[in-house]
Amino acid sequence: MDPVSAKYIGAGLATMGLIGAGVGLGVLFGNYLASAIRNPSAAASQQPMLFLGLALTEALGIFALVMAFIILFVKVG
Repeated sequence: MDPVSAKYIGAGLATMGLIGAGVGLGVLFGNYLASAIRNPSAAASQQPMLFLGLALTEALGIFALVMAFIILFVKVG
């Protein structure tokens, strides 16, 4: 296999982490919305944990994107 084509395949596989980040954000906000509708008085106390989960999930997605860029733009051989 050509090293350049392997690099493109690896970068494509690394971007699959962005799919996980998108699904994670959907689950996170969907569950928060469902719990806020059931108990609106407790929604304000859960909001800091929502933002913490948002930050961690986005950080993992950005990490996957950075790894894809590193794989893509590092010179081979």
